[in-house]
Amino acid sequence: MQLYGILIALALGIAAILCTQEEKRLGLPKDTGLDIVLYALPPAIIAARLYYVLFTWDSFKNNPLDILKFWEGGLAIYGGVIGGALGVWLLSKRRNIPMLQLGDIVAPALLLGQAIGRWGNYFNGEAFGTAVHNPAWQFFPFAVKIGENWQLATFFYESMWNFFGFLFLYFNRKKMPAQGKYGHVLYWYFIWYGLGRLMIEGLRTDSLMWGSVRVSQFLSLLIAALALVKIVFDLKIKPVFLLLPMFALLAPFVLAGWYGIGTSFILLGIASLVVYRLYPKQAI
Repeated sequence: MQLYGILIALALGIAAILCTQEEKRLGLPKDTGLDIVLYALPPAIIAARLYYVLFTWDSFKNNPLDILKFWEGGLAIYGGVIGGALGVWLLSKRRNIPMLQLGDIVAPALLLGQAIGRWGNYFNGEAFGTAVHNPAWQFFPFAVKIGENWQLATFFYESMWNFFGFLFLYFNRKKMPAQGKYGHVLYWYFIWYGLGRLMIEGLRTDSLMWGSVRVSQFLSLLIAALALVKIVFDLKIKPVFLLLPMFALLAPFVLAGWYGIGTSFILLGIASLVVYRLYPKQAI
């Protein structure tokens, strides 16, 4: 529990440093980077907790006060993104800075913070995957020992995926916005994170469910596809490039189980790579 809190504090500190660097690079008003963190953090934590509680209400209905014990785990990233976006929107109104520009600033820091925060799941013994019964695969980082059992180390998979995503965003942030449009760093955050979560979520044993649907898996697919569509429109690329994200959205409804999810991942991955390479030369 203490390590979980330390990791959250570390992630917030690094986020504040990265946002402040971007504030200076872009010539924004002093303390904009710090204000992003301060405005986004409270609503992000509240929304992340409420989102988690909403889909796990049976665990809290008999002890409602346990809802306040967020340090024990149970913060849903998509709820946090919704709450954080509300805080950033309020800051954009107060500072008269485009919200999408603030989103571009915070996106790399957010992905790095998620990479760090996933290790808190390890120390809390959560966010792991299905059981690993073959002794040949019972080793870290492929698997992690939870109690007496070995489980897929999905927290580690996502941590590494997010870290490499941070590098991608960080080293491309200066080359965007494309054609003067803000939001492209943020859109690529949604694409990168969405693709990773789409696959990794299917390996976990503690997914938030809506009936038979893994909520985070559905949202990851939807948000990644919509972000890609928005980039296609911004870059004024031929509409034919909208077909792949559209087919990706349909795949899980046509093909069962991992066939549908895997097809969506491949289609979105190909579309993302193609669209990335079609950026104007002065942008990428």
